[in-house]
Order: sequence, then C-alpha cells, then structure tokens
Amino acid sequence: MKLRNLDLTTNSVNEEHQQLGLPPVEDTVSHLDAHPFLKAAVWFAVIVLILLVGFLVARFFLAQDLNDSWQIINDTLDSRIFWSAVAVGFLAQVVDGALGMAYGVTATTFLLASGATPAAASASVHIAEIFTTGVSGIAHAKFGNVDKQLFTRLLVPGMLGGILGAILVTHIDSAAFKPFISGYLILLGIYILSKAFRQLNIRKNAPRHVGKLACFGGFMDAAGGGGWGPIVTTTLVGTGNDPRTTIGSVNFAEFFLTLTSAAVFALLMETDTWPLILGLVFGGLFAAPFAAYLCQKFHARTLLILVGVLITTISGYNLYKALMPLL
Repeated sequence: MKLRNLDLTTNSVNEEHQQLGLPPVEDTVSHLDAHPFLKAAVWFAVIVLILLVGFLVARFFLAQDLNDSWQIINDTLDSRIFWSAVAVGFLAQVVDGALGMAYGVTATTFLLASGATPAAASASVHIAEIFTTGVSGIAHAKFGNVDKQLFTRLLVPGMLGGILGAILVTHIDSAAFKPFISGYLILLGIYILSKAFRQLNIRKNAPRHVGKLACFGGFMDAAGGGGWGPIVTTTLVGTGNDPRTTIGSVNFAEFFLTLTSAAVFALLMETDTWPLILGLVFGGLFAAPFAAYLCQKFHARTLLILVGVLITTISGYNLYKALMPLL
C-alpha cells in the first residue's frame, strides 16, 4: 500500500532508493503543517473511504436477503476469476510495496494476460486502488510528505487526464485497443528497467510543465490501466526534484485521480467486475510483509531490473497474442 515503516535511522537501502528516485524504506519525516487546503483534502479522503466501505456493506448485506448475500460471497470464492485476481493483487502489491510504484502497471499486465479486456482491467485496478491510494495518501499528508504547491499543480490536470482516458478506453473496441495497451506497457517496462542505471541529481527550483505532465500521466493511467507513478513520479524525481515530497505529493494526488477515473468507469461500463476488484484488494492485504522482506533482502536496482523485465516480457506476450488474429 505504498507505506513505509518509519524510523529515524539511515541505511544503505535508503541511500540507494534516493539515488534511483524511489520511495525511502525508512525516512525522517516532518509533521504536517496546519494548511486548510491539505487538511480539507485529507478529511475528504477519509470521508470517501468510510462512505465506500458503508456502500459495499449495504450492497451485499442490507440491500437484499441475507441468504442471497452469502450466496454471492460463496459464488465469488468459488470463482477462478476471483482467485486469479487475488494472485495478481498480491504480486502487484509486492512490487508496489517494494518500489513505491507500478501497482497499476503490474496488475493490468497480468489481468490482460488472463484474458480481461483493457476496459475491465483498468476499471478493476482503479476501483481497487481507491482504498490503497487513499490510505497511503492520508499517511503521506499526515507525516508531512506532501508539498502543497506541487500537490495543487498535479490535482486538476491529473483528474482531467483520468477522465479523458477512462472515456477513451470504454468507447473503443477492446480487441483493437489491446495491442496499443500492450505496446504502452512494454514501453513502461523498459522505462522502469532504465531507472536501474540512472543517477539522481537533486534540484531546488520549482519543476516546470507539471500540469501537462499530470494530464498526460492521468490519461495514460486510466487508458492503459497504470502509469501515473512511473510517468509522473519518475519524471519529476528523475529531473532532480526532492524524492520524499515528490512521492508524497504524487501519491496523494493519485487518490483523487483514481477516484475520478473509477467514477467514470462505474458510470460508463456495464460489465460487472466485482470479482476482479475484490480479488485485487484481498490479494493486496497479504502482500505488505512480503514486500518489506524484499526491501531488506534485495537491492532496489535488482528489483527494478526484475520488475522491468517481467512487465516487458509479459506485455510482449500479450502483444503477440493480440496481433496473432491480424497476421
């Protein structure tokens, strides 16, 4: 869930993460300043998460007969789709917990490989991410990792890009769009792989073109099922912005992007993807301890190489399968 165990000590893993522009495993944090806008954003996120939990409980237990509710749960637990999504959610959360990014890219890559359409995969990932990005964003804000100015510059353009991307992917034939999504994921995999061999130079001046970057990142995230972190975070950090505040700001803005994209998917899609969504959430619940273990046992550069190769290889296979009928 993109959360780190907080400690005031430093270690070689932390230094390596900073050099590569990745979230710190342990980092000294400052207390959240009493800023009205950020406080309002935090309370909004808290209220939304509470309402969503209440909605899900009402949907399954209050809006229908109790026996029917338990039957739905039993059918879901017996579904191969659900358990496939659990495995995908676990793997994606392990990657995200170890690197601080690439949950959407990893989950979408494997969902496409399992036969899901681009729209169903992206919708499922974004709805599931509401909970993970919400909790993570609130934690970042509370611990002082959010830069108000950067967060504000990311917020509206990112949400606008997410809306446009969700509209696009739900109105295009999935068979025709799948090769493009697979090709996009290949490029992201190569980009993640390239980060293993780049160094970071910290800059002090404010970043430029943040709105354009956020709009593009939000669009590709919704249309491709992932990419907000690899595009926005790596670009800002890779050009020299402070890793801690950049990651916190981008992460908190991602909650609002995810919420907006998920709302558009819910309005425009007719396919019921709840087994996929529940599987992703359920699988992610058990991934955090394993991700922390990987952070201790593997260097960040090694994890980047593994994830980059994995995503590139599977996306290449998905692209091959999508193009086979045309050959």
